[in-house]
Amino acid sequence: MGRPRRQTDFRSRLIFPRVGGVPTRPNARFGLARYLAGATLARTADSMSGPALLLLGLAVVGSAGPASLLFAGLTVASAIGGPVLGVLFDRSARPGRLLALAMTGYGAGLAVAAVMLGRWPLAVVVGVAVVTGLLVPALSGGWTAQLVDVVPAATLRRAQSLDAATYNVGGLAGPGVTALLAGLWGPGWAVAASIGLLALAVPVAATLPTPSRKPLTTTVPAALRAGTVAIATIPGLRRITLASVVAFVGFGMFVVGCPLLGAEHFHSTARGASLLAVMAVGALVATVLLAKWPLPVRPDTFFVVATSVATVSLATQALAPNGVFVVVAVLFLGVADGPQLAAVIAVRHREAPERLRAQVFTTGASLKVTAGALGAALAGTLAARSLTLMLLVAATQVLALLAFAAVRVRAPVPAG
Repeated sequence: MGRPRRQTDFRSRLIFPRVGGVPTRPNARFGLARYLAGATLARTADSMSGPALLLLGLAVVGSAGPASLLFAGLTVASAIGGPVLGVLFDRSARPGRLLALAMTGYGAGLAVAAVMLGRWPLAVVVGVAVVTGLLVPALSGGWTAQLVDVVPAATLRRAQSLDAATYNVGGLAGPGVTALLAGLWGPGWAVAASIGLLALAVPVAATLPTPSRKPLTTTVPAALRAGTVAIATIPGLRRITLASVVAFVGFGMFVVGCPLLGAEHFHSTARGASLLAVMAVGALVATVLLAKWPLPVRPDTFFVVATSVATVSLATQALAPNGVFVVVAVLFLGVADGPQLAAVIAVRHREAPERLRAQVFTTGASLKVTAGALGAALAGTLAARSLTLMLLVAATQVLALLAFAAVRVRAPVPAG
C-alpha cells in the first residue's frame, strides 16, 4: 500500500511542481510568458498610438494646435472609460475575450481616425479619438487585473515585477519605433504598426485563463458605486491610489521638461526627448532585476523608498550643473519608477476585493493618466517662467509621500 502512494506523490510533484512550498498550476511558466508577450505588444501599441496620431495630424493638418487635440482626445476620455471598463470586466465570465474586444475596438478607432483625417471635419475626427480613448485603460489596468489568474500565488510577486517591466518596454520601444517609421515611410505607417501590434495581442488576450471568481452580478451603476466605495474606504487601496496619483502629476511635468532640459544642457530639444528612453532603460533594468532577485520588503515600503529616490532625482535635475548630472538623475528616476509601479500593482492585487479587482485597476490607470495630463498642463505654465522652478514643483513625489503617510493602515496580523 505504501509503494503506490509514493508513486502518486512522485507523479504529482512532476505535474504540479512546488514553488515556495505551494503547488503551482500546470504550465504556469508558459501562461506567464504568453501573458507578458501579449501585455508587451498591447502596451507598446499604446505608447505608439498617441504620438503616431499626433504626427499624422501634423502632416495632414499642418498645425500643432489642431493636431494636439487628437492626442488629447485619446487621453481625456480614459477618466470615464476606466471605471466602466473595469465593471464590465468584473461582470464578465471571460474577461480575456472582453479585453480582446476592447483592443479590437481601440485599433479600429485608430484606423477610422487616421482614414478620416483630411477628409472629414477635424471636430468629427477628434470625436472619434475621444470615443476610442475610452478604451485606453484596457491596455494597462485591463491586462494587469487578469494576472492573478495566470500565475499561482507563490510566484505572483515576481510576475508583478515582470508585468511592470512590460510598461517600461512599451515606453522605451513605442516612441522610438514611431519616430523611425514616421521618418522612413511617414506617420501613417506608424499608426498602422500600432494597429498591427494590437492585432497580434488580441488572440493572446482572448485565450487568457478563465477566472476562478464568480462574475459580478450587480447592475453597472451599483458596481460603479461599490468600486468607488472600495477605493475610498479600504485604507490600503485609498493610500496607494492617492499617493500614486499625486506622484504621477510630477511625472507628467517631467515629460514636458525633457525637451527643455535638452535645450539647456545639450543644445537640442530632440536630445532632451531621448531622456525618456534613458528613464525607460533604468526602469526596465530595475524591474527585471527585482523580478529575478526579489527583496524581502513589503510593497508598501518599496513604494516609499522608490518615491523618495524619485524626489531626489527630480530635485537633482532642477539644480544640475551640467548634462552628466541630468542623465544620471534621469536614469535614477527610471530606477525608482519601475519598482514604484511594481509596488502599486502588488498593493492593488493584495487589497482589491476579488470581484472588483478589474475596476480597481482600470480606475487607477484612468486616474494616473488624468493626473499626468494635469501635470503636463501645469508644467507648460511654470516652464514659461523657469525650468528650475518647474522641475522643483515636479518633485510632487514629496506630496505623494505625505499623502501616503496621512492614510493610516493597520499592519497585517501574522498568521498563527
